[in-house]
Amino acid sequence: MDLVALLAIQVLYAIASLALISIGLAINFGMMRVINLAHGEFLMLGGYAAIVATGHGINIWLSMLVVAPIVVGIIGVIIERTIIRFLYGRMIDTMLATWGLSLFLVGLTTAIFGNTTVGISAPLGSFQIGAYRTSAYTLFVIVVAVVVFGAIFAVMRWTQLGLIARGTMQNANMAAALGVNPPRVYAITFGLGAALSGLAGAVLAPVSGVFPTIGVAYVAKSFITVIGGGAAILSGTVSASVLFGTINQIATFVTTPVFGEVALLAAAVVLIRLLPQGITGRFFRRGM
Repeated sequence: MDLVALLAIQVLYAIASLALISIGLAINFGMMRVINLAHGEFLMLGGYAAIVATGHGINIWLSMLVVAPIVVGIIGVIIERTIIRFLYGRMIDTMLATWGLSLFLVGLTTAIFGNTTVGISAPLGSFQIGAYRTSAYTLFVIVVAVVVFGAIFAVMRWTQLGLIARGTMQNANMAAALGVNPPRVYAITFGLGAALSGLAGAVLAPVSGVFPTIGVAYVAKSFITVIGGGAAILSGTVSASVLFGTINQIATFVTTPVFGEVALLAAAVVLIRLLPQGITGRFFRRGM
């Protein structure tokens, strides 16, 4: 029973971390149809922002939960205003532009921080499950994922901002006719997606560490999750995270982390072959 409880916690952690690293991309791609290949670098910048802030004496919780998302959110708005705003409706062009942005950010962070892994110690210590010990920080990551997704659902479903954002993405001309400023909505939405990516990168920094090219691993899993989830932003991301995270962690638990990654990729290939429109293309069609 102790081993089962430990496995359950590890599976929940895998689901939570996969959902966190994917939600920013789900907003930018699912709502705005922007193929953001620099998404992994937004996560990387969030990790560096938290580490730098902590190194300058800011409380680690403030660094992760406040400083990192604000910094990356501001960077996202600047990028949207200077690059992305000219490329809406041109998905291939957004892919090429953000690929170039990704290379630029990797080079810039390498020049500033070097090509070594840096990190911060995971707070909260560990706790006992029978004969096994595991990090209490994994529970914190799970709680953060639940709170983030609950907050996004509440904003998108019950606030004027969420209604305006969804309406503008569906029909910008009609929204403009009703007095909405679509460019401002686009900037805020892209900035929100970037801020969520920064938050995820900061929260996971104590676990994985941060180095300039870590975004490559992040962006691959994020795209697999978002495409596997389908059109619905929240329900798609959650359902794909549950499926892929469970498969990845169980395979890792039984074999090794390498086979866990292979199992995740194999599951994604099978899912997309069977459900080309993703999980929410077949199920949860009315989900958000």
